Amino acid sequence: MTLLIALVAGYFLGSIPFGVILARVFGLGDLRSIGSGNIGATNVLRTGNKLAAALTLLLDALKGVAAVLIAARFGPDAAAVAGFGAFLGHCFPVWLGFKGGKGVATFLGALLALHWPAFLAFAVTWLVVAFVSKYSSLAALVASVVALVVYGVSAAAGLIAVLAVTALVGLLIARHHQNIGRLRAGTEGKISFGAKK
Repeated sequence: MTLLIALVAGYFLGSIPFGVILARVFGLGDLRSIGSGNIGATNVLRTGNKLAAALTLLLDALKGVAAVLIAARFGPDAAAVAGFGAFLGHCFPVWLGFKGGKGVATFLGALLALHWPAFLAFAVTWLVVAFVSKYSSLAALVASVVALVVYGVSAAAGLIAVLAVTALVGLLIARHHQNIGRLRAGTEGKISFGAKK
């Protein structure tokens, strides 16, 4: 029952569509009709409003942090399940017809609150893979798997917690299916770490 409550509470916390709310507050229109239609910071950035995008990124990450920390008083299993719930809520918010974002910021927030070494492993791996490949999506996919391995090996967590984080990473990868398709086709957009001349 505790795990079910953690999952449901995490879901509703994660389902708060900060990107949509901030887009309206800043007078940017309906975020779901802009760019990719996703509700995350990347799509907010497409409006040209960097402050709104930064706030969306921060608040989406804090959803994951809050869900984990609130549930952590009931143990690591509840914390991990709540983190998965928050991610699920962001990706499939009931308020928006279950059409949300990819959840990377919420994933990172949950990961940071769950196990900072796994978060650090994600960050380092992302930087290395992104620098070498120039693909942000590929970096996120590889980094999420590395973070899962680090969490499973070094976190003082039980089987349920590890399964919850595994499900979280699996869903994160699934949410990037279009990026994976573009990577395979060689049409995925690259990122640049240097100033263009």
